Amino acid sequence: MNLNEFEILVRTRRAVRKFKPDPVGENLLRQLLAICHWAPSGYNLQPTHYILVMNSDVKARLCQACMGQKQVLEAAATVVFTGDRCVVENNLDRMVELEKAAGAISGKYEKILRYYVSLAFSHRPLGLGWLWKACLPPLIRWFRPVPAFPAVHKQFWLAKQTMLNAMIFMLAARAAGLATVPMEGFDETRVRKVLNIPSTQAVLLVVPVGYAADGELKKSRLPVEDFIHRDGW
Repeated sequence: MNLNEFEILVRTRRAVRKFKPDPVGENLLRQLLAICHWAPSGYNLQPTHYILVMNSDVKARLCQACMGQKQVLEAAATVVFTGDRCVVENNLDRMVELEKAAGAISGKYEKILRYYVSLAFSHRPLGLGWLWKACLPPLIRWFRPVPAFPAVHKQFWLAKQTMLNAMIFMLAARAAGLATVPMEGFDETRVRKVLNIPSTQAVLLVVPVGYAADGELKKSRLPVEDFIHRDGW
C-alpha cells in the first residue's frame, strides 16, 4: 500500500450506526485484533485488552449498558477496549524477557527501562508515592522539563495507549471491507457487570464492527490549514 492508497483508506472510514445482519468470521475478527495489538504503547507495556462480544444474549445486555444504542445489537460483533491499571505488575517482566529473547533490548537498556517504569508508575512508599509525583513537578518545572507521571494520571495514560490500538483496529477493519463505530456513550459500571470485567481494567471504548447498511455516508472536515502550526502555535 502506498501513501495515496492509505489516504483513501483513512478518508473513506466512517462511523457507521446501521449494520447488516451478515455474520463476520471470528478468525477475521481475531486477525484484526492481532494487527491492532502491534500498536505502540508507553514503555512497550501493552496495557490494552479486547473483549470480543458475539453472543446475541450478551449483546442484548451490552446494548442496554450502552444507552440502548442499536448498533451493538445489529453489528456482527462488538469489541470492548479496556486498559490494565496493573499493567506494570502484569506485563513488565514478561515483556522484558520477550524483548531480550528477540534481541530487541540489551541488559543495559533493561536496567534503564526498569528504572524509568518504576519512577513513572510506582506508588511507593506506603502507597503515597503518587502524592509527591503530583506535587513536586509543578515546582521542578520552573527549572527543568518534567513529564507527566502515569502514577498520578493512570486513566489518562491508559486512554492514550488504548486509543492507538482502537484506531488501528478500525482502519484494519476498513481494509477488510468492514465498518465500525467508536462509542463513548456507555455506562462503565454496567458494561463491567455485563462482561465480568475486573476492577483492575478501565473500560475505555466500545466498537461495534460488521458490514455497513448505511450506504455511502458523507463526512466533511474543517480545512487542515486551520490546524497546522509551524514551529510553534
